[in-house]
Amino acid sequence: MTAMDFELSRNITVGQYIPTGSWVHRLDPRIKLIVFIGLFAALSLVFTAVPTGLALALIFAIAIAGRIPAGYVLSGLKPALPVLVLLVILQILFRGQSTPGTVVYFQWWIVNINDVALMAIAVGTARIVAFIFLTSLLTMVMTTTELTHAIESVFGPLQRVGVPVRELALTATIALRFVPTLAEELERVMKAQASRLGEIGLRSDWRPDRAARTRLPLIVPLFLTALRRGEDLVLAMEARGYVGGARRNRYVQYHAGPRDWLVLVVGLAFCAALLFVPWPTVPALWAQWVAP
Repeated sequence: MTAMDFELSRNITVGQYIPTGSWVHRLDPRIKLIVFIGLFAALSLVFTAVPTGLALALIFAIAIAGRIPAGYVLSGLKPALPVLVLLVILQILFRGQSTPGTVVYFQWWIVNINDVALMAIAVGTARIVAFIFLTSLLTMVMTTTELTHAIESVFGPLQRVGVPVRELALTATIALRFVPTLAEELERVMKAQASRLGEIGLRSDWRPDRAARTRLPLIVPLFLTALRRGEDLVLAMEARGYVGGARRNRYVQYHAGPRDWLVLVVGLAFCAALLFVPWPTVPALWAQWVAP
């Protein structure tokens, strides 16, 4: 067991803000939130390989434009690797039924690896990876204050029908920002358990029985720490005169410029293209490329 086994915070990218000063960071937060919501909706409604791959390529392009290190973005996949492996196993077991025209590559008992199962595995994995990257990227290019104000502005009209938009915006941003904080607390608890010769480490993640046995001693102290931090946050907000539901003015006023509107139009057009353009399938593209 090495020190790398306890460094959880370096692999938690959700809730981390990376101040690179790029033009993506300087965009209007409301525009960025609308584009991100459009990408989330597009990824949720497309189930084919080509639009999923295009959405994933756009997410990487945004990361490059925002000067976010590629290695740091990819490090967010490490905590999700067991889930991705489970997804692959389930797709092989339950999507492996052969149909007329299906190309079978391997078959044994209930395991049936064919072209349909491989395509489902590729698309499902790409979608999960895209969701992880997109959620991480949202907080990497927006501060907590910007994200809160953006949610309040975009969903502000819902207040007329009784939706507490301000409270929901504050709750969402606090939840996102608490992710790296809880990772640090979990890392501290794991180190404390390991110093007392507890069987704590990340190398048992691939053994569900061992992972469950080693994680149980961490649940109670982690929950107690989270509740204590939540109580401290409540006291700090009350000390600063926060009252839920009260009307408050904003010190910072956002004004969208021509570049912001251009990004909005291009981003929404890209999302609409992912949803409504009849994209060809991968076999059709392959047949077109290899055709003489």
